[in-house]
Amino acid sequence: MPTFRELLAAAMEEITEVDVAAAAALVDTGAVMLDVREPDETGDGSVNGATLIPRGMLELQVETKLTNPAQTIVVMCAGGTRSALAAQTLQDMGYTSVVSLAGGFNAWKDAGLAWGDDGSLTMEQRARYGRHLNLPEVGEAGQKKLLGAKVLLLGAGGLGSPAALYLAAAGVGTIGIVDMDVVDASNLQRQVIHNLDRIGQKKVDSAAETIRRLNPDVDIRTYPVRLDASNVIDLISDYDVIVDGADNFPARYVLNDASVKLGIPVVHGSIFRFEGQVSVFDPTKGPTYRDMLPAPPSAELAPNCAVAGVLGVLPGIVGSIQAIEAIKLILDLGDPLIGRLLIFDSLDMAFSEYRLEVNPDNPVTYDRRDQIVITDLEGMCAPVMSSTS
Repeated sequence: MPTFRELLAAAMEEITEVDVAAAAALVDTGAVMLDVREPDETGDGSVNGATLIPRGMLELQVETKLTNPAQTIVVMCAGGTRSALAAQTLQDMGYTSVVSLAGGFNAWKDAGLAWGDDGSLTMEQRARYGRHLNLPEVGEAGQKKLLGAKVLLLGAGGLGSPAALYLAAAGVGTIGIVDMDVVDASNLQRQVIHNLDRIGQKKVDSAAETIRRLNPDVDIRTYPVRLDASNVIDLISDYDVIVDGADNFPARYVLNDASVKLGIPVVHGSIFRFEGQVSVFDPTKGPTYRDMLPAPPSAELAPNCAVAGVLGVLPGIVGSIQAIEAIKLILDLGDPLIGRLLIFDSLDMAFSEYRLEVNPDNPVTYDRRDQIVITDLEGMCAPVMSSTS
């Protein structure tokens, strides 16, 4: 079996090695800098814009991160040894324009070329989000997107609880919570972000306390107010995605109109007895809540969960799906539920999907956003945020 020295000598015969000046010139003209150091090494800094794939994960991840085999790649490690072996591997995989940086990152720094931490994750973050970093579809770049993202939760009840927990655990950097209610003993059957010690406490404060204990990376903003036409624009305008856990129609229609006006996607969820539904209403790409339901039903035909009841675990499933959809939107990952309504029947343990279409008669559209006037619905149930769901 060949020794490491023999493997390195063979690699050096097959690959092209360049000095830092040549490497910098290649990067300036569009080459990709591929950093094959381990995560604990990159915590000390890296070349800004470099793609990080640890040498041990190269064969598993490179084809999803570097999709053009003809693109010029400058491979960098700490001192120039692992990069030579990695360059040989890339050539064997069909990459046709690969060079290794002689002296590695150390030589780059010593030459006085630009580098920085580039927002690199800390060692604690690498440990916390390690399973994300192992996913080529997420990786360090995706985790940084999550840490930089802002998600607003409407309601800290049955749907908001699991959504908040999983979004916080995933490392969404800013989470806002709108809820004017306080924790009640009847909430604890399903609103798992609260506990007995918090009965009588504002839900937003209870949820914030749980999130802080779960993940100190998260900046939590609390809004103990009722969502209505007078405050909705101010509440949602600073956020990238809205997770709708409201339990009443006035809040949903006010949210719809404001989100359409601002072009912010909404991950909608609702629950009733043993059934839940989820969809994504992105006003710039597909139908919205008013396309699905142009007008609200009468109050007697749409009782809330306090009247109709709900299976306690059901909102955990629906809220978790909402969290997944929010993360997909942040990462531009997969196929979100835009134009699709997902129905979950817990008694039959069955998922059904229905297509949603844009209603040509709907006047509240993104194209007409300048004409949208946000008003509260009259004659409906009181617009209290998620006191029961």
